[in-house]
This record gives sequence, C-alpha cells and structure tokens, in this order.
Amino acid sequence: MKFPRIPRYMKGVFAITVLSITLTVFLFLIDVAILHIFELKLYDLRFLQRGRQQPSPAVILALIDEKSLDQEGRWPWPRSKIAALVDRLSDDGAKVIGFDIGFLEPEETTYPNFPQGVEQALGRLDAAGDRLPGFTRERVQRDINDRILADAIQQAWPATILGYFFHMRPSELDYEIGKEEIDRQLALIGKSKYPLILQENPELTDRSFISAHAPEANINVLSDAADASGFFTVTSDRDGVVRRVPLMIKCGEDLFPHLTVLSAWHYLDRPQLIVNVPYYGVEGIQMGTRFIPTDEHGQMRINYLGPAKTFPHYSITDILNGTLPAGTFTDRIVLVGATAVGTHDKRSTPLSPVYPGVEIHANIIDNILTGRFIAKPQWSKIFDLMAIVSLGLLPGIFLPRTNAAWGLFIALGVFTLHIFFTRWLFVHLNLWLNMVYPLTALAISYTFITVYRYATVERERRKIKGTFRQYVAPLVIEEMLKDPDRLKLGGEEKVLTVLFCDLERFTSYTERYGPAEMVKILSDYFTRMSEEIFKQRGTLKEYVGDEIMAFYGAPIEQADHARRACETALAMRDGLRKLCEGWADTGRPIMHARTGINSGPMLLGNLGSRYRFAYGVLGDQVNLGSRLEGLNKKYGTDIIIGENTHAMVKDDFILRDLDLVRVVGREQYVRVYELVGRSDAVLSPEHSGALEAYAAGYGEYCRQRWPQAVDRFNEALALRPDDGPSKTMLKRCRAYQETPPPEDWECVFEPETK
Repeated sequence: MKFPRIPRYMKGVFAITVLSITLTVFLFLIDVAILHIFELKLYDLRFLQRGRQQPSPAVILALIDEKSLDQEGRWPWPRSKIAALVDRLSDDGAKVIGFDIGFLEPEETTYPNFPQGVEQALGRLDAAGDRLPGFTRERVQRDINDRILADAIQQAWPATILGYFFHMRPSELDYEIGKEEIDRQLALIGKSKYPLILQENPELTDRSFISAHAPEANINVLSDAADASGFFTVTSDRDGVVRRVPLMIKCGEDLFPHLTVLSAWHYLDRPQLIVNVPYYGVEGIQMGTRFIPTDEHGQMRINYLGPAKTFPHYSITDILNGTLPAGTFTDRIVLVGATAVGTHDKRSTPLSPVYPGVEIHANIIDNILTGRFIAKPQWSKIFDLMAIVSLGLLPGIFLPRTNAAWGLFIALGVFTLHIFFTRWLFVHLNLWLNMVYPLTALAISYTFITVYRYATVERERRKIKGTFRQYVAPLVIEEMLKDPDRLKLGGEEKVLTVLFCDLERFTSYTERYGPAEMVKILSDYFTRMSEEIFKQRGTLKEYVGDEIMAFYGAPIEQADHARRACETALAMRDGLRKLCEGWADTGRPIMHARTGINSGPMLLGNLGSRYRFAYGVLGDQVNLGSRLEGLNKKYGTDIIIGENTHAMVKDDFILRDLDLVRVVGREQYVRVYELVGRSDAVLSPEHSGALEAYAAGYGEYCRQRWPQAVDRFNEALALRPDDGPSKTMLKRCRAYQETPPPEDWECVFEPETK
C-alpha cells in the first residue's frame, strides 16, 4: 500500500504542534506558579464582569461598625452587651445566630489589683452593711458577664453557633501547646464534629483532609451553652486572595465543620450531615437533600455575589436600641461580625482587596442554601486537557493553509472565542474552566509555527510567488504554495485541457503600427485575455509572440476543466471584440483571434531546470491543441475543439461537427468541432439554418455526392454568407468534382501545413 507523501514543511509543523501541546500539558500538570496566578486573576475578573447578584434573604449581618463603636464604646464590649444583643435577636424571631467573633478568654477587668482592692473595701464595710465601692461592683459585674452571656445563649430561641479558629501548624506559634491543653480544647468543640464520614479508602484520610495542630476554642461556659461551635478559618491562595474556604478541618482523630456549614445546617433544621470521601479524595457534603461540592481536600470555592454590603446589614447599636422594625430578623440567619476600621477582620477577595470577613461567610451560607456553587468538577481537568490539545492543534491546521495576516486573524478569533466561551460558562452556569492554559497552548503553537514558517517556508513562498505571479492565476499560486515540493523536475500524467490562442495577420500589424505601438496593443490584449483565463482559474503557461498558451485542471483539480477552457475561449472572443470597439476612435486595428482547445492525458510539472521553473504541460494532446488552433485558418472559424473535449462539454455548448482531420505529424485522424456558443445562447434563424444545412452538406460530402453537397453548402451560405466552414467545404467539393479522392478515402482531410 502506498501512503501519500507528507511535505517537509508539514512534518515540521506537525512536530512543532506536538511539542507545543506536550509542553503546555506538562506546565498544566505541574501548575506553574505564574500561570496559576494569571488564571486566578482572570477568575477574579469574571466576578467583576458578571456584576452583583441578588443574595438570599435568609442571611442578615449584625455589624460591629464605626457607628456601633461610637455609640457603645470601644471593642471589646462587655459580654453583657452581647447577651443583650442575643436577647434582642431572639425576641425578634431570628432562627440562627452565628458569631464571626470568638470569646476565647474570660472577660478582662480594668482593675489589675482586684484581690487587694476587694480586701481593702471589705475592711471598710460598717456593721450597717454599707454598699461596696464602685470599682468592686464593676468587677463583680464583669465576673458574671460571661455567665450572663451563657444564660442568654441557653435561653435564646435561635440556635447559637460560636466561632473559633485553628492553629494550623506548630511553627506558626511562638509557644508550645501541650497535648493536655490540645485535648482540653478539642473537648470544648467535640460536640460539633461531623457525625458521619463515608469513606471508600481509609488510607486517604491524612491526604484528603486539611489538618490542624490545635483549636483555639471559646471558654468553657460559653462553649457548653452554645448549640454548636464552628471554625471561621479561611485560606488564601498564593496571591493572598480568599477564593475558597475549607468546610472541614481534621484535628486529632475527628473532622470539624466550618461556622457557615453549622449555621446553614441549623437553619435547615439539622438534616442528616454526611461527608462523602470516594477513592480520589473529598467529593463534598450531603446536607439532607442538598449536596455541597468541594475539591478533593474539602474546600469550597466561594461564589461572591457582589461587593461589600451586598447582604442586608445593620449596626448592632440600632439593634440594641430597638430602632429597627419588628420582624427584621424573623426566620433569618444573623451573622455577628466586625467591619469597623481597626477590628482586623478584613480580607482580600476577587471583588476587593479589603472585604469584610463576616460577609465572606454570608456568601458561603448563601451558596449552601441556594446551591449557587462555583463548579469545578473532576471532569473539568479532562476538559481543560482537551481544550489545551484542541487549541494547540488549531495553528497547525490553519496556519499552513492561510497567509500570515489571515493566520493572525484566525488565531485572535479563536483566542477571543475561548475567552468569551469560558466567561459565558462562568456567568451563566457558574462553571469554572481553565482559560490560561488552553490560550497558552494556542499562543505557543502559533508563535513557534509562525517563527518556523518565516524561517523555512516564507522565503521559499516569496520566491515562488515572484516566479509565478505574472504567469498563473493567484489561486494557482496558492495551490502551489501548499506543496512547494511538487515544483521540481519531472511530473505526473494527468487528463487536462489545453488552450492555444493566436492573432490573425499579426505580422502585418507590426509592419503597419511599428514596435512601440504594437507593444501597447499587445499589452492591452494580453491583459484582457489573461483576465479571462484567470476568471476560470486557468494556468497561463506563456506568451510566445502574439500567441497565448493556457491549460486547465492543474495544479488545482478541476473536474470541469474542459468546460472552463471553452468558457474562456468564448469570453476571450467577446473580450477582444469589446477591446477593438474601444480602439475604434484611436486608429488601432480590428483584430481577430483563433483558438484551439484539446483535452487528454498530458505530462504536467516543472519542465524547467534547477535554475528556472517552467511549470507547464507536454505531450501529443498538447501538440494537437496547437494544431487545432491552426486549423481555424483552413475553416474560417474562431474556435475549434478536439473530439476528447467535445465528449466532455457536448451538453454545455452549441457545437458544429466540422470534419475528420489528420493533422501534420500525426498518424491518427481526429474529429474536430467548432465551438459556436453556450447551450443557452439564442442563435438567429439564419445561423441555425446555416448549421443545419452544413450538417446535411457534410453528410453528402462524406458520401462523395458532390452536387448534393454543393447545394447544401450553397444553401448555408445563402443564409449566412460569411460562414467560413461552408465556404471551405464548398471549395473542397468543387475540387473533388474535378479530381476525385482515392478509392480508400475515409472522409479525412489532411492539411499540408500546420
């Protein structure tokens, strides 16, 4: 089996394409830092372009803002004030209260020497039972504030979720936490651990979950009073931006949930809560009928709905003072957090470098309740790899088939389409597919192929264009440029159609008008004739004196090459007539041209040398085409075609069967035809009648019935006095009347000259 030859240039393009894709896939698999950061920045930009989204009405923020600090005093406030806040929210019907603040130590006193002060005050009490001094009353009040808050939490109707954080690594601490203390802290949050973990491969535990060194829980009295405790730890990407949150952290032997998970869970009346861990890592959390997707380490990508203050928010001072309408917090999740300057709860997010931490948690809860997750499923990596391969392949497909300008245009178009496609998926489907790596594959492949193209091919293309521009149609040049290796000595045999066109009495014109004027005349003539050849995508072989040679069917494959040649001949005849009409006022001659067309197998290729290309055709059928052009002089016709051409175009044109001819230099005779016009042409009655009379006369001629033949040809001339073939055959009949042909005559005409 013979496989098609692959040009050297295409082999190079293929190799570069494969290398470009391989390089990009390698970069994707190792996730190069600079490209990873770039993808994250484009991810952030998609949030900004999407604009603000409507948040769930279930989440409200109670804020420690500047207004609250001005009215209630500097932070931290007495915990009795927090207890009052819990009472207010409970009275208004809140369903869940989540604290994005921690109560990690007992409330501090403003009197450091409190024990000594108490003793002195008690010593001054008289028997009548005087009241204690003011500072003692304050300290006593502060001692019970933690208890007051605990009681408020216990008695509150809403579920209360306290927040705490984890020390992730021992290296982050400047002190050591002993195992006993870690166990004590774990006991404080033990009731809030995930109740059920479905794990296909227990060996994945350490690798699947984010692990922490030790928790920093709330004080005992508050931890015991609260319904649950959830960590409010968030993680930042390499650039310091918070785009995801761990919904679970492993510490000790247990797995603990995030503050937002517990808030949503209690809001939904505590349905079954399961962590799904298939063979590849964490898949997500099943919360009743809701499924919360995560990455393989249990982190959820946060779908930020808008800038700060997207969620309903109220100053705590307004809540404490009762200035808000009743029912503001009914059946809502109320997140208590700080936004005031100096409270240090600001994070960098895709929407802002300074974003309230409590509102990050509001976005997370909204995502859980509404199901508006940023999806990046496991199959997205396969899709990203497919996109890398596809975009990396495209330059290797279209660059070899286009010029540099179109190649750049297509590359930019594909580049833009991929950006808009990934952006559309994000905005409308919340689906995050990689934008950078497929574009990197496209850019690398395009750049390398373009450099290779200019280094190896463009120089050769320019040389070929310079050689062939004046001789072949632009489309033919483009076909040649697709495979420059074809332009070498040798060639192939193909069935083609050749056209020869020559001016009548050209020598007499040169004597009459002189060289300078004839150069101008020929320039106009060749330009017009060449345009007609190019319109039919013909190949202009050469100008020889006043003769034009063209062929059809190569190098561009044309199944209708014979028809194209005939269309060209008719257009050239009409074009020459119009050209001469334009010359009428200039004194230039009225010229006529003769055209011969023949089809058949020909040798095609570069028929030149190493020093000069000469793309063309050779062969017996080519020579016959030249002879047919000369036969026009014998028959007084404009266009003669051979029998092979006739077989290909007989249904497309009006043709006259002229004669059987054995041309000079050939043993085999050939039937020749006059090309009269297109099949849809409307001939005059005289012209049609002359053609019919000629056909009848030619039949009598072949039967050697000379008188009858003469009558038919005279009949044709009576209808059309300038009918050249009828004149020729009439003259020949009279000659045969005087000198009959030999007995073995086959109705074949044998001209003595070309």
